Amino acid sequence: MKNENIDLTERELDRVIEMAWEDRTPFEAIEYQFGLPEKEVIRVMRNALKASSFKRWRKRVNSGVSQKHLKKRNPEISRFKCSRQKAISGNRISKR
Repeated sequence: MKNENIDLTERELDRVIEMAWEDRTPFEAIEYQFGLPEKEVIRVMRNALKASSFKRWRKRVNSGVSQKHLKKRNPEISRFKCSRQKAISGNRISKR
């Protein structure tokens, strides 16, 4: 990764990017799990993605579609993962 201030393994970096792309995973969950506040997640995404992918992600996060901020989130959503998701192994959803 370009930024030396953030010490993440490749696997952790992949998971942070995956969590950042997921609409239902709030920034607070990423901070709790990896110690990265929202600004650092944005920096990770900027360094790891192509410019067009980063712009698309930022537009999505700032639009009404994403639930990335707990304060803006519907109070009925109380968990980070989808109810249909059984388990995750190696960043892949297990086959059902």
